[in-house]
Amino acid sequence: MSDTTTIRDQLDSFMKQRELNISRFGKISGLNAGTMSSLLNGNRVMALNQLDRITSVMELPEGYFYEQYIQEYLNEASPNWRRIRPFLYRCAELDKLDCLRQAVGLLLDNLVYAPLLFETAEDFFHNKKDEAAAILYECVAESETRQHSERLALCHYRLFLLRIRNQNQAENLRAAIQFEIYIDRLDDMDQLDALKELANTYRALKEWDRLEKIVDKMQPIAKALYSEIHNDRKRKDSPKKTGRPLFFYLAYSYLLRAEVSEGRGNYKLALQYTYEYADLSWVKETDEEALHWKGLFKEWAEANTYLNKLLSGELEILPDYLAYIEKNQDELLFALLNIMKAANQFSFDAEDILLKFEEQIKSYLEKRQTFGVYSDNVVNQYSLYLFYEIADYYLTHKKDSIGFKYLIECLERSVIIKNKTDIFKCMVLFENNRTLASAETVTAYHNIMEEVYLNEKSHYALVND
Repeated sequence: MSDTTTIRDQLDSFMKQRELNISRFGKISGLNAGTMSSLLNGNRVMALNQLDRITSVMELPEGYFYEQYIQEYLNEASPNWRRIRPFLYRCAELDKLDCLRQAVGLLLDNLVYAPLLFETAEDFFHNKKDEAAAILYECVAESETRQHSERLALCHYRLFLLRIRNQNQAENLRAAIQFEIYIDRLDDMDQLDALKELANTYRALKEWDRLEKIVDKMQPIAKALYSEIHNDRKRKDSPKKTGRPLFFYLAYSYLLRAEVSEGRGNYKLALQYTYEYADLSWVKETDEEALHWKGLFKEWAEANTYLNKLLSGELEILPDYLAYIEKNQDELLFALLNIMKAANQFSFDAEDILLKFEEQIKSYLEKRQTFGVYSDNVVNQYSLYLFYEIADYYLTHKKDSIGFKYLIECLERSVIIKNKTDIFKCMVLFENNRTLASAETVTAYHNIMEEVYLNEKSHYALVND
């Protein structure tokens, strides 16, 4: 078929081959004879639903003519949004992203289409059409780069949320840093949610300095808004709301400060911040959602109180901590990590604890465990940390076979998510115990290191291309 053959030409050829007249084809396709005649004669612009019906009768894959449709019907001096909009939705539905990108490209020179594209991107975003939404957000952001608008900031916010859904930590860090410069352009309600998401990203990456700066922004905004909401009737009745109850962000800022202190090894300061979010007597809301979050903060405070006391060396609280996690299985992964960190730091015997929770630890290895309030990324990340501490414990206690099993698992997962800090930690632990490794373990280690080398070589080539 010639590149210059139009959709009408191909339809005409098909009808002749199948010996179908206009009336017969119209009946099969559900289009009346008058419409078919106008389409074939070029007297009528073909609508997208008409094209889809014709494509189906011709027994061609859905969207088969979409690239031609762009050139023949959408590529106009003054693009017709009423025709382009349904085309964008259909491309998103069929995952024809190249066609989507081409159609959007027709609109980029005219800023009048930016709000319409943004509206469509929001619809895609909320309906989990992530790749289609990202294309539209990128195009709107590009067209508004010099506008310094809130819509530009919202585009970058959505792109950040889409980009951190993967497990590549290097990409997640880059996405967070790229978005952070736009956060001040958001309105205060959106800004609080955006700061929470940024904080969670830096928290997972253990970027304590970056996390602290985010909390320094988040806390005063949360305080001011909470005061306004309860003192300004107009503000209280505003239709714009945060994703979670407003008090959440203030309480969460103290939880994050505790996490920063814990990450830096200042467990006493972490404990002080934990007491701050444990006491939510100042919260005025009493609805079901508020009670839910207040209950969660109370649970987190209890768990983190045990954690910070244990890591401060108060080993006598260990039995109470174990009793707590028996009743709160969602906290088991994090509690086991903390207990093993303490066991390695203070050299106490944790063998009975590892045996007691052997089945649960196995489920983390096999990625069978799920958690109600924690994302898969968080669970995978903290499983990795747990495996490292278990490996360190067993290697220290000369149980080489099981120690290397957990170390190799930790290393493999660190490579998958491209966490260079944890890769390096695993390498150091392996090299410190290399003489104890079996030939099979050494081979597995070398294979993983070869993958690390190839990844770094590929990244270097890409950056310097």
